[in-house]
Amino acid sequence: MDEKEKDYLQDLTEIRSMMEKSSRFISLSGLAGVFAGIFALAGSISAYYIIKNFYIDIWFENDIIQLSKDLVLHLFLVAIAVLLLSLFFGYYFTTKKAKKLGHKTWNKTSQLMLINLAIPLFAGGIFCVSLFLHGQLGLIAPTSLIFYGLALVNGSKFTLNDIKYLGYCEMIVGLIATFFIGWGLWFWAFGFGILHIVYGISMYYKYEHKQ
Repeated sequence: MDEKEKDYLQDLTEIRSMMEKSSRFISLSGLAGVFAGIFALAGSISAYYIIKNFYIDIWFENDIIQLSKDLVLHLFLVAIAVLLLSLFFGYYFTTKKAKKLGHKTWNKTSQLMLINLAIPLFAGGIFCVSLFLHGQLGLIAPTSLIFYGLALVNGSKFTLNDIKYLGYCEMIVGLIATFFIGWGLWFWAFGFGILHIVYGISMYYKYEHKQ
C-alpha cells in the first residue's frame, strides 16, 4: 500500500468518525450504567425488607393483593430515590465524558435520543399505573422491563449501538418474568441491577478505559 492509499484510507476513517459523531450521541458513560445497576440492587433489597415488614410471606400466591397506603408510600419513596440517584450520576458521568471528548452534552442528537427513549417509557409507565389500579401487581415488574427494553432499542438509533443488546436482554428477562408471577422483584433486580452493572463495566472497558 503506497502513501497515497494510506492517506485516502485515513481520510475515509476521519470522515466516517465525523459522520458518526454528528448522527449519534456517543458520550454515554459506562460508569453511569454501573451506578444505575448498584442503585437498582439497593432499591430492590430495600423493597424486599419493606414488603417483608408489611407481609409475613413475600412469596405471593397470586398477583392481586391489597396494599396499605403506608406500603405504597414506602415503595414509592424507594423508587423515587433510585430514579433520582441514577439520573444524577448518569448526568454527571455523561457530562464528564462529553467534556473529555470535546462534545456537547445537549444537542439535536441527544434530544432525538431522549425523545425516542421517552415514548416507550411513557407508554409503559401509563400501562404500569393501569395495572396497579386494577390490582395486577404481579405484572408490573415484567411490564416495566419489557417497555424499558423497547425504549433502549428505540433510542439506540441515536447513540452507541451496544445499547440495543442491553434492550434485547431486558425484554427477554421481562418476558420470562411474565411466567413467574410473584418473583417480579427478583427479575426486576436482575434486569435493572445485574444487567446494568455488566453492561456498564463492558462499555467502560470498551470505550473509556483507554481514553
